[in-house]
Amino acid sequence: PQQLAERYADLAASHSEALRQREEREWHNARLRQENARLRLENRRLRRENRCLFRQALLGPGPDKPPADSGEEAEALRAQLGRLQEKHRRALRQLRRCRAAGGPEASGAEDGELDELLLEDDEQP
Repeated sequence: PQQLAERYADLAASHSEALRQREEREWHNARLRQENARLRLENRRLRRENRCLFRQALLGPGPDKPPADSGEEAEALRAQLGRLQEKHRRALRQLRRCRAAGGPEASGAEDGELDELLLEDDEQP
């Protein structure tokens, strides 16, 4: 009877610890999902802003703004484009490493945006 009581107490403690760890994992996963959603929204906002800025650069200054030196502006845009392309390449390399490692983000890319980016990158010369 004494051994059974000890065994029962051990099982109860193990069960309680397993439940605590599960709750902790669920809480952590919920926090990660919230962060992921926040980052997606930020990503969309930045894409819209980027498109808007790019359109403005292509269309030139408005009628109320004096024209800027187009050579300097073009050079600045080329430099900015180079920096953005390098950031894009680094992000894709990181994504590939995460997927190769089988991380949690490799399991199902909820939206196909990442897969599309990887395909686009693979198709580029």
